[in-house]
Amino acid sequence: MEKKVIPVTIYAESTPNPNVMKFVANKILVKYGVTVEYKNESECEEAPLARVLFTFPFVESIFFSNNFVSITKADFVEWDDVVLELREYLTNYLQAGNEIFTKPPVETQHTVTNEEGEEKQVKVTAMPQNEAEEKIINLLEEYVRPAVEGDGGAIHFKSYENGILTVRMSGACSGCPSSSATLQGGIKNLFNRFMPEIQDVVAEEV
Repeated sequence: MEKKVIPVTIYAESTPNPNVMKFVANKILVKYGVTVEYKNESECEEAPLARVLFTFPFVESIFFSNNFVSITKADFVEWDDVVLELREYLTNYLQAGNEIFTKPPVETQHTVTNEEGEEKQVKVTAMPQNEAEEKIINLLEEYVRPAVEGDGGAIHFKSYENGILTVRMSGACSGCPSSSATLQGGIKNLFNRFMPEIQDVVAEEV
């Protein structure tokens, strides 16, 4: 019996990080709120798509979120030379119905409630311990995550202590030259407005 071809389209989108390209699919690749990053092939035991992407010699890291995968390339190639090859490979792989994960990625997740009262799960690296941390996570989810995800990355709450908020950045945001400007400008301004007790915001890259 012939295997059914699943209609899939992929388009490539540049990110603020010149070494990272975002490949967006017309289907969900990983459950909403879940992000997962692989730095080498040995980490991909339960991620067959990531494993085969590492067979491309220029691929340095792979990041999945929602309906896209961000791929970090090595400096010895230019995106113009490889982006079509990767886009076609991803399209063919997904159209063939091949597995993205053999086991769904597991993360530390926290339930947040939006203004409409709807609940959803979001990733955190540490669970909130008080109302201040709960408010921080809600602000990150509502105002920061969509913009960062649009650039092919992710940001998650890690800790809040002595007026210092620590967040974890991954995907295209990790090592991105403009991520510090984003942190200094947008994120700090956001918390100056809503939580002035936060004296500084620092980022930990994955």
